[in-house]
Amino acid sequence: MYVPAAYRADDSWLRRIVEGYPLATLVTNGQRTPYATHLPIIFDPRSDDPDSPLEGSFLLGHLNRANPHWVALTDSIEAKLVFTGPHSYVTPTLYNTSPAAPTWNFVSVHLEGRLHPITEPDETLTVVQETVTKFEERFGDGWKMDESLDYFRHIGVAVGAFRFEVLTADGMFKLSQEKDAEVRRQVADRFSSESGTRHELSVLMREFEGLAVKIR
Repeated sequence: MYVPAAYRADDSWLRRIVEGYPLATLVTNGQRTPYATHLPIIFDPRSDDPDSPLEGSFLLGHLNRANPHWVALTDSIEAKLVFTGPHSYVTPTLYNTSPAAPTWNFVSVHLEGRLHPITEPDETLTVVQETVTKFEERFGDGWKMDESLDYFRHIGVAVGAFRFEVLTADGMFKLSQEKDAEVRRQVADRFSSESGTRHELSVLMREFEGLAVKIR
């Protein structure tokens, strides 16, 4: 991924997007075009250290075994995970200048590494359990899976789990850094009055402001 210097972010920001927007796109080479599958990703809780670099860390994911992508996954295959954070169109009316051009602000994180398919049923079940625990804690209402474990085992034969070893990590935080501080404030203010991804983008713009580098 091409990332201009002004749009770079440090490791803690990349991790924040991976954890906050965990529906990633898994990409590997295919015979005709690359395989691309959307799936949930978590850090492996058995080895994760939030203070350690992303490079060298391990992630867990799972997909449907009926997906041809699963069949194409071999041990240590080179793969990429793409995480997409908040994003939005930016209208030139917020610039108060002419001529001007619109743009699109967005956040994206790319992780490249080696993928290791998990074939043991018990280990696959563990990946599913760890995923449910993490997402219930972060996004759910505290649902307990204890009474559903037999059901999990029943459907587990259709689940293909994997462990992803991160070798490189990069991120694009395009948040109007090419504009002066007043314009960035106006963009963030506009987005903050709205909902969904635009509001999330406004929060990120304000928090990231201290790290933003003005393009010369």
